[in-house]
Amino acid sequence: MKSVFRSLATYLAAAVGIAGVLIILYVWNLPPFKGSIETTNDAYVRGQVTLLSLQLAGYIVEVPVQDYQKVKKGDLIARIDDRIYAQKLEQAKATLASAEASLANSEQSRKSAEAKIVSAKAAVESADAAFNAAKTAYNRTQSLLKSNVSTQSDFEKAQATYDQAQAAVHQAEAAVLVAEQDLNTIVVNRRTLEATVEGAKASVELADIDLQNTRITAPQDGELGEVTGRLGQYVSIGTQLASLVPNHVWVVANYKETQLEGMKPGQEVTFTVDALGHQSFKGKIERFAPATGSEFSVIKSDNATGNFTKVAQRIPVRIAIEPNQPLTDSLVPGMSVVASVDLAQQSGPALAQGN
Repeated sequence: MKSVFRSLATYLAAAVGIAGVLIILYVWNLPPFKGSIETTNDAYVRGQVTLLSLQLAGYIVEVPVQDYQKVKKGDLIARIDDRIYAQKLEQAKATLASAEASLANSEQSRKSAEAKIVSAKAAVESADAAFNAAKTAYNRTQSLLKSNVSTQSDFEKAQATYDQAQAAVHQAEAAVLVAEQDLNTIVVNRRTLEATVEGAKASVELADIDLQNTRITAPQDGELGEVTGRLGQYVSIGTQLASLVPNHVWVVANYKETQLEGMKPGQEVTFTVDALGHQSFKGKIERFAPATGSEFSVIKSDNATGNFTKVAQRIPVRIAIEPNQPLTDSLVPGMSVVASVDLAQQSGPALAQGN
């Protein structure tokens, strides 16, 4: 009788062991229970978290927002004391006004130099006329002197007048050259003044940008994380004031390389979110990562040393969330996800097509 009970107990233990093995194979989706659905719990909701930092240093004078507050694009997050930057802008504007006045004065100097050239050329014409008259008188007096009609004294006076007229022509021509050189100098200096004006305009724009940067605003719609800026706090360049999480989110599921056969962009994905009571959502595969997760790690493993144990690598798969689903507004980056893909939707290799 005891042997009978012992046999039954042995059979029962064997049955329980076999059932346990079958349950494990079923849970892990291993043969003979391996189906067309590939599942991974190494998946998370992702989003673009923007860190809002300062480009200027100063004291914070206004923080109108609070932690986890929803904001719209352009909403004020914080403001630092702008008095110094406002004065720098006014100083830059004054420098620009001075440079523009110097440029305008250069324009008047140019016109004056051009007028001097015209006057100098007129003086040359006048000197030429006087020279021609003196030359005629000189030649006539010389002829009269040979005929003993004129005296030596008259000839000498005519000669002196002739020489003076000739010198006056040379002087007038030199004055034209001087006036032209003065105009060239003014033109060259004008280019310098124009460059000074452009530099002053750039300084005004830079000062205006600095003044605008005293206001830290939301770059897009979203929800704030923790706001670390405090009223009266002195902050330096690069200080992080808050983080902004936009409304657009997606899922990244890290599937084993052995699960990728048959996956293709456009396939429907079903996933549940732990934080929402395992609420089910639908999505579609967008694309595959260009390399396994281990390739993006800072310290890469070297498989060429010591004993080797093959470990299945994981490749991130980006999944777009279908719109207009209940509770999609509750999805935030970092939530844990369990994602499943039915490979029976389409067949064929997908890794190469997804890259």
